Amino acid sequence: MAGPNPPRIARVFAAVNIGSFRVSAMVAGISESGEMTVLGSGHRAAQGIKRGYVTDMAAATYAVRDALERAEKLAGLTVQSVWLGASGAGLASRISQIEVEIGGRRIEEEDIEQLLAAARDAIEPDGRMVLHAQPACYFLDGAEGIANPKGLHAERLGVDIHTMLADGAPMRNLREAVENAHLEVEGIVASPLAAGYACLTGEERDLGVALVEFGAEVTNVAVFAAGMLVGLTAIPMGSADITDAIASAFGIRRFQAERLKCVHGSAIASPNDHRELVAVNAPGDDRAGPTARGADEQNRIPRSELVSVITGELDRLVSDVGRALEAQGFTGSQAGKAGARNRQVVITGGGAEMAGLADYARAALGKPGRIGRPPQLKGLPEAHAVPGFATLAGLVLYAAEDPVDIRVVGHRHQITRRYGATAMAQRVWHAMKEYF
Repeated sequence: MAGPNPPRIARVFAAVNIGSFRVSAMVAGISESGEMTVLGSGHRAAQGIKRGYVTDMAAATYAVRDALERAEKLAGLTVQSVWLGASGAGLASRISQIEVEIGGRRIEEEDIEQLLAAARDAIEPDGRMVLHAQPACYFLDGAEGIANPKGLHAERLGVDIHTMLADGAPMRNLREAVENAHLEVEGIVASPLAAGYACLTGEERDLGVALVEFGAEVTNVAVFAAGMLVGLTAIPMGSADITDAIASAFGIRRFQAERLKCVHGSAIASPNDHRELVAVNAPGDDRAGPTARGADEQNRIPRSELVSVITGELDRLVSDVGRALEAQGFTGSQAGKAGARNRQVVITGGGAEMAGLADYARAALGKPGRIGRPPQLKGLPEAHAVPGFATLAGLVLYAAEDPVDIRVVGHRHQITRRYGATAMAQRVWHAMKEYF
């Protein structure tokens, strides 16, 4: 309960995360002392969304408005604009570098602004939508990983730019679904980036880590190194596919399969599973549903058969995750130095709430791993302090940090040099060898 003089909120942020399983919303504020407080959060079942794409505009708009109204009611205020989280829709991460001549003198703020303006002018989206283009770190005269070069002397100054791209039409549909709910969109943030803000420490992002966002219908595999998101692969499969497999295997309805998965499911088999019978329907559930295939007279099935279906689907998904990590140089022969074998994999998203998943992933991927959860924000309800809401929490953390986007830097002129394809490949390869 708040004390007699609760801290005054200086800034308010609102976020909406549109997933295929649920649409969630959060209203948070930053106090004058800099502490973030969750003022209200809410969620509801997703409508009109399929694997990150809007398939029914009116239904998606209703879901957005309903989820936000629940958060606003708890917060005791209304908001006019939100930060929007997006998954799927052709998300792609790109790292590029740009350099300018300094001539050995001291680097001033104007030099940095000119460098960022030059980097903005060099963005090549190839017909896709740029969600954000941000300076990750600076380098000068062979020295890399510089957070702020102001005041240093250099012959040349460069910057690594992280650009997040997406297919334009699906992103415009997501934006329109929110705007139709009479809200302005402050910005669209790729869900793997937001989840990284919530689940990963700055040191983890710097040393190198993989983040697997296990959603309902899309699983995003992201690799972070040197503080940047350096690779991203979207797999069109998620926890809802496990639900569908259970429904098909036992001839039951999805709501029954979802309950079995959440209540009795596990990613790890137990020696006692074959002796344990689990009820298909919840006690007192009056929704009509068929008797499961192979069930006893009380509509119970062996837990071992349920776990077998779950692990079969997980085997497929984690095999795809493993191939994505290898393609990004996180594992396999491209992983580089021996220390890379200790880089961990963090799993988050609603699918990460399955019992035993961390142990399963560690064994299947051969890497240390853990489950990623939202940070302990003041006011965050216990029901939302779970992996399924990590991206939502990351959105308000991203909004509070308000990272520099080079697209808003003013036009300046300076002699620049862009890396050619060969030099660019060599630089990225060097970074991957250094960190993986």
